[in-house]
Amino acid sequence: QVQLVESGGGLVQAGGSLRLSCAASGSIFSINAMGWYRQAPGKQRELVAVSLSNDNTDYADSVKGRFTISRDNAKNTVTLQMNSLKPEDTAVYYCNLDFIPPGSYRHLEAWGQGTLVTVSS
Repeated sequence: QVQLVESGGGLVQAGGSLRLSCAASGSIFSINAMGWYRQAPGKQRELVAVSLSNDNTDYADSVKGRFTISRDNAKNTVTLQMNSLKPEDTAVYYCNLDFIPPGSYRHLEAWGQGTLVTVSS
């Protein structure tokens, strides 16, 4: 079993900053990617940022220049630093893990429970 534990959500005024963290634990042989998705009320879940195994990163256009994703491979953690937050960033943010369990070649996916980020205008 794999667990993702998220922390760092909350309420912030527009223009402010928040930092989300996610720690992965359990039966993990290797990690292909760790990232963050978000889902706003009435909208589909969307990719926010992802950190790949080759150290490349990718961001949604809406957060480029404001959000930074970083990963600690030794600790299996991923952090999302969110600056210059806007009301439209309000959503539940989910940590996502793309990994290979021990003794397998299959990629599996795990999700965190979600953490609410609310940006007031």
